[in-house]
Amino acid sequence: MRIETKCVQSGYTPGNGEPRQIPIVQSTTFKYATSEAMGRLFDLEDSGYFYSRLQNPTCDAVAAKICDLEGGTAAMLTSSGQSANFYAVFNIAGNGDHVVSSASIYGGTYNLFAVTMKRMGVDFTFISPDCTDAELEAAFRPNTKAVFGETIANPALTVFDIERFANAAHAHGVPLIVDNTFATPINCRPFEWGADIVTHSTTKYMDGHGAAVGGAIVDAGRFDWISHADKFPGMTTPDESYHGVTYAEKFGLGGAFITKCTVQLMRDFGSTPSPQSAFMLNLGLESLHVRMERHCENALKVAQYLEQHEKIAWVNYPGLASSPYHARAQKYMPKGTCGVVSFGVKGGREAASKFMQNLKIAAIETHVADARTCCLHPASTTHRQMNDAELVAAGVSGDLVRLSCGLESAEDLIEDIAQALAQI
Repeated sequence: MRIETKCVQSGYTPGNGEPRQIPIVQSTTFKYATSEAMGRLFDLEDSGYFYSRLQNPTCDAVAAKICDLEGGTAAMLTSSGQSANFYAVFNIAGNGDHVVSSASIYGGTYNLFAVTMKRMGVDFTFISPDCTDAELEAAFRPNTKAVFGETIANPALTVFDIERFANAAHAHGVPLIVDNTFATPINCRPFEWGADIVTHSTTKYMDGHGAAVGGAIVDAGRFDWISHADKFPGMTTPDESYHGVTYAEKFGLGGAFITKCTVQLMRDFGSTPSPQSAFMLNLGLESLHVRMERHCENALKVAQYLEQHEKIAWVNYPGLASSPYHARAQKYMPKGTCGVVSFGVKGGREAASKFMQNLKIAAIETHVADARTCCLHPASTTHRQMNDAELVAAGVSGDLVRLSCGLESAEDLIEDIAQALAQI
């Protein structure tokens, strides 16, 4: 099936007389006739469900759809995009380990890595996505366990060179983890360019309606953990906390990463997705291919308008021919990038704030990638924990406004922007 059909059909196929829509299995537990039958589930000898903190049929069906869209071998849902990124990294990197990350990432992810996971003993080196080969090579250490980046960074809109960073990661025997939230698999499939693990904040375009917070992790099923057994003992030696199972041996390349992430991290941290939220996420996925085309179309029209406006200092949108990331976007995302435009209002923070207050259609929200247009001043909100140097490294200037173009008429959005700018 083509990806448009997968959005509608993948993940769940009803049998004769069964519900056409994915059933919401709103249950914490599942009944079994004998303790032995349940014991086989705990030993991972049989597949099935015993407690929704680990797995739930509704969540698994939606995860299977996302897995199919990305072209992976296994996937899982989490309660948020933050937990998806945390699990994806912590599944293979722990106390005393090191990770190389693009500096141009979402502020919440930066804080997770630079502050919270640092307290857990994981050290991160943040490098520019446009670093030189020498700088990239110098970032690796003997204890490096992964490389991380965002397909399209939020909110800097830098485009990650997936193939280049994948080659560097693999040369050092580690996987590349890519957050594909902004592009979605409709516009970019990182596995086709060498990525090993993909994460999503499904809260954004996948849900698309601001209805349910969620996340997802997808494994390409290609990274050979056994060939790098010394680097990844958690994958290649017995897990005494789970009946001595060795994940890479028992579940192979296609299933080891997600199985370990589920039975170990989800078991212990419990960032469990709600079956009701998974159901709503699936409704969003069914129209993802239609919505992304409109988001990108609106964003390009808005970006082109802003680029010509005398009160706008600069515009950053990878779809613009003037963007330094245009060629890279054409390589990885020829059908379009995302619906988010970043720009600077002349006059700095004060002018940007007044502009946003004057908007009538676009609402000031923490959210992004929604059917409704919204805007944000990242330096004052999502990235406010960063100092000036860190903001510069992340591509977030003080005058930056992030405008997430929704599904409204592009002409209406442009008229709203025009009247707001006229009042400055």
